[in-house]
Amino acid sequence: MFDDKNPLTPLSELGEFGLIDHLTKHIKIKRKSTKLGVGDDAAILNYENEDVLVSTDLLAEGIHFNLGYMPLKHLGYKAVVVNLSDIYAMNAEATQFTVSLALSSRFPVEAVEELYSGMLLAAKNYNVDLIGGDTTSSKSGLIISITALGKAKSDDIVKRSGAKPNDLLVVSGDLGGAYMGLQVLERENEVFKVNPNAQPDLEPYSYIVERQLKPEARKDIPQILKKLEVKPTAMIDISDGLSSEIIHLCKNSKTGMNLFEEKLPLDPAVITVCEEFNLDSTTVLLNGGEDYELLFTIDQKDYNKIKGNPNLTVIGHVTDANEGIHLITRGGEKIELIARGWNNIKEEEE
Repeated sequence: MFDDKNPLTPLSELGEFGLIDHLTKHIKIKRKSTKLGVGDDAAILNYENEDVLVSTDLLAEGIHFNLGYMPLKHLGYKAVVVNLSDIYAMNAEATQFTVSLALSSRFPVEAVEELYSGMLLAAKNYNVDLIGGDTTSSKSGLIISITALGKAKSDDIVKRSGAKPNDLLVVSGDLGGAYMGLQVLERENEVFKVNPNAQPDLEPYSYIVERQLKPEARKDIPQILKKLEVKPTAMIDISDGLSSEIIHLCKNSKTGMNLFEEKLPLDPAVITVCEEFNLDSTTVLLNGGEDYELLFTIDQKDYNKIKGNPNLTVIGHVTDANEGIHLITRGGEKIELIARGWNNIKEEEE
């Protein structure tokens, strides 16, 4: 990652403001709504007649990521992308983001440059502006806080609360890959601890490892739905696991749900690695998380508009709240759906 022949630059050499200037001096503003970005006490934004959406997320080393196998450039990219996903989950357009970092002294300037290079690559790929943030010191490793902003016309925004009985449940892409990619990386990291000379062969796992290390937000889905003239009745992104997100959606919409196991989208690579790890693929898909696909409901009258679209799969339908939330297995058994996805607060308390 770094040139061993050249000494690394300690953060103390630049100081907080020098580091910010160093990292942000090449930032170029692309959006008309960004009137003023980095460089003053606050950024200035102008969205005219559109609503502003704001979402924030916190990533802590040892809880949300492991630098033993997460390259800093990938981490920077992922930190931005997972926040943009929340904006797209509102059927909105992401426009800007801010970055705040807490850094321990073990990180040289060059390491922070790597982190920022991933963030700026995400900014370029998703056409968003980095408009500010903060840095401070940390005694417990690296902490990243991203705040994403977006815009949409009021009538276009989709919340979690609009699903109604008989709506269809639809998901983008395929699920379970990010979790199985994490399992592979964790396994190889344990091997490395025992034998630092061991070089893992990750080529057979390239798809699922990329799903974990470099996820992509589904910016395209709101665009596809707009072209199809379909407005979801409710929507959420899949960060904590499909089961958790379905329960969130149903709780907010005051509905039930029937989810059909035979309809769940699994990539063949996920099925193969689940067999290798002796894990049930349906359980992985329901509870794994970090796929950052979009989960949404649509009125049944819109089914023909999305039917056959390779990006979308109908996986269930909305029911009355008193019918509960269930998985219908391939064998026809009805099982209550329970949220067993990622919950870092609960993990810490246990």
